[in-house]
Amino acid sequence: MQEMISLLKKEKVLLVTGLLGLLLGLFCQIYIMIFGATTGAEGNLSKAVSFNVSLGIFLITTALIIGFAQLSRRMLITFRWAYVVAALYSYGLETIQHLRGIDPRFTQIGSPIDSILAMIFGLVAFTMIGFYIVFASHFFKKNKLTEGRRGIIIAIRYGMLTTMLSFAAGIWISVLQSRFTGDTGNIIWLHGFGFHGLQFIPIIAWLLEQQQKIHGRRLIHICGIVWTIAIISIAIQTLLGQSIFELSFIIGVAIFSFVVYVCIFIFLLITVVKEKRHPPTITHEM
Repeated sequence: MQEMISLLKKEKVLLVTGLLGLLLGLFCQIYIMIFGATTGAEGNLSKAVSFNVSLGIFLITTALIIGFAQLSRRMLITFRWAYVVAALYSYGLETIQHLRGIDPRFTQIGSPIDSILAMIFGLVAFTMIGFYIVFASHFFKKNKLTEGRRGIIIAIRYGMLTTMLSFAAGIWISVLQSRFTGDTGNIIWLHGFGFHGLQFIPIIAWLLEQQQKIHGRRLIHICGIVWTIAIISIAIQTLLGQSIFELSFIIGVAIFSFVVYVCIFIFLLITVVKEKRHPPTITHEM
C-alpha cells in the first residue's frame, strides 16, 4: 500500500483529475437520490455517474502505472496534460449536458452548438485513444522485460491488450451512434470490462511480490490469458447482438474464465495475509 501511495504522489496531476471524476460521480448519484436519474427528454444522470467514475478510476490507474513506462520528460508532460484537458472537457460535457436533459453524444433535440460540442467530444475521445496507444506501446519494448520488475510489466501488457479491446468498443459505439446492437446486445459492457484488466491483472503481479511461497510468473500469464479470453467472449456475444446476461456457451466460457481469475486472486490474497501474520523462515518453490 505504501508503494501505491508513493507512485500516486509522483503523478499528482493525473491523480487529482481522476479523483475529480469520482467526486462528480458522487455528486450525480446524490442528485439521482433526490430528484431521480431522468432529466428532460434525453438526459440520464446514471450514465454520467458511470462515465465520470469509470474515467476517474482509469486516470488513477494510469497514474499508478505511468512510472513503469519510463517515458521521456517531453512525452510524459505531453501525455499528462493532454489527458487532463481531455478528461476535464469530458467530465464537464457529460455532466452538464445530462443535467440539461441532453444526450452529450448523440442528441436529437439539442441546438447546433450542442451538436458541435458532441462532435468535439468524439474528437477528444479519439485523441485520448491515440495518446494511450502510444503510451501502451512503451510497455511492449524489448528492454522493458530486462529493466525493473518483469512481472508488473507482463501484467500491464495483458491489461493494455484488453484496454485496446475497450477502445475498439468505444469506436464501435461512436460509429453506430448507440451502445445497443442486434436484438439485445449492449456494447457498453465490453467497453467497461476491458478497461478493468489494467487493475485486475497487475494486482496479481503485485500480490506475487508480497509473498515468498510462490515463485515465477505463471499465475500472471494464467490470469492475463483468462481475463483476455473473458473479454473476447463478451465481444463475440455482443457481436452476435446478444446480451451478456443471456446464457450461452460463449458466456459460459467468460464466466469460467472470471471464476479462474477470482480463485487465483483469493488464493494469492490468503497466501499474502498468512505470510504477513506468520513470516516464513524457509521459502518453497511451486
